[in-house]
Amino acid sequence: MAISAILFDKDGTLIDFHGTWGPTTYEVINALARGDAEAVRRQAEALHFSMRDKRFLATSPIIAGSSASYGALWAGALNRTDLVELKREIDAMTAVESLKALTPIGVPADLVIALRARGLGVGVATNDSEASALRQIDALGLAPHLDFVAGYDSGHGGKPEPGMVLAFAKQLGIAASDVAMVGDSAHDMNAARAAGAVAIGVLSGPAGREELDECSDYILNDIHELPTLIDDLRAAESKARARTT
Repeated sequence: MAISAILFDKDGTLIDFHGTWGPTTYEVINALARGDAEAVRRQAEALHFSMRDKRFLATSPIIAGSSASYGALWAGALNRTDLVELKREIDAMTAVESLKALTPIGVPADLVIALRARGLGVGVATNDSEASALRQIDALGLAPHLDFVAGYDSGHGGKPEPGMVLAFAKQLGIAASDVAMVGDSAHDMNAARAAGAVAIGVLSGPAGREELDECSDYILNDIHELPTLIDDLRAAESKARARTT
């Protein structure tokens, strides 16, 4: 199958999910609790987060969701009804703390440069906010090498809906079937499938192989195996074309 562009998920794919968002969420929970141990407990319980380990449980709504989906749970844990103001506070704190804890998986910039050298378009589609994604992308040195960045609030909808994948393909002027969505969750893979794109799962995030097996065309250990897969697919395509001529 021809792949002419790669659309990456961010958390668990380009950056270590627990390494980045575990310490970040720990700090935000404590700040919002304002010294109230019970408020800490309620937040951790609502978000399925271990304060001891600074890690999310596999059932956490934060793992694949956006603040639009888990924000109400967070507000309920704090007995707050000002959801818009709470979101503003959380966004402001995570903007600072997530950059402090930012933990890339390998060297994403080197990988993206290698993909572009192969003539591939490259983008990022995340259920994080666009502003947060742009800050982290800049910190990783990826900004000059990307054709497209979208968050849940960029106007294309969130994953597992296909909007981000379709918007990426439209911007590049290619068919969605020529795009490979690379991500660590079923949301990523289902977004690819819904758009008619290739679904490439990576095992660098919270999801296990069994979960991704059901919805992926290919599964890699992490993004740094991607150039080899692309080269292998191109070689197989060339051989198939030679047999038909």
